[in-house]
Order: sequence, then C-alpha cells, then structure tokens
Amino acid sequence: MATTAKMNLDDYNTFCRSLLHTSHVVQWDNAHVWKVGGAKGKVFAIASHWHGPSLDIIFKASDLTFDLLKDQPGMRPAPYFASRGLLWLQRRTPETVDDGALQDYLRESHRLAALNLPKHVQRELGLAG
Repeated sequence: MATTAKMNLDDYNTFCRSLLHTSHVVQWDNAHVWKVGGAKGKVFAIASHWHGPSLDIIFKASDLTFDLLKDQPGMRPAPYFASRGLLWLQRRTPETVDDGALQDYLRESHRLAALNLPKHVQRELGLAG
C-alpha cells in the first residue's frame, strides 16, 4: 500500500493530456476536468484541491473496481456522482491507491468514458474495439 502521493496538479494534467483524444477545461469551482472525444466528449477525470492541500482526483470505475475501493482508506464514492448511482470514485489520499495504480485507473476511466461516445465517434477517433 502507498503512503505518500507525489502526483500534483501538473502531473495529473500531463498524464491526462497523454491519453488519446482528450480535452481539458477548468470549471466547477476550479476543477480540472478531462474529457475523451473532444470538448463535447465524455468526462473521465476531475481533480481539484477541494479539501485542502492534497489533490482530490475523481474517476469513473468498473463495477468491480468500485466495489473493491469504495470503502478503502483514502478512497470514497465520489460526491454527486455516486449519489446519482454512477460508479465514480474519489481518491483523497494515497493510502490504498498510489500514483502508479491511479494512472492505471485513469486509463481505465478514459476507456470506459470512450465506450459511452456514439459508435460513429468511437470509429472516427479509432477508439472502437
């Protein structure tokens, strides 16, 4: 298990930018929001300093990941999203999910969000299959 987080906002933005067909906007109380599929695409990650100096990062999760992580130290169902029945998690501290694992979860969130794009958009962007 991890004990320290090194990912800062610049690291987060750099990593999300490295994924295919992403766009970035700052909105919702200074949150850094990343989408796949262009500006009108699907959100896959959100980060901000909502609760102090550590970077809170929210991401879309599979059923299994959500069930495994939702009650682990440093993790919780993402406010707003989870209250609407959506499978989104918030990493508040790195106790359970270190930065390397977080990058894997962000990649998976990107993939899951891309699956919600219209099929023709997935094909146009080379994200289908």
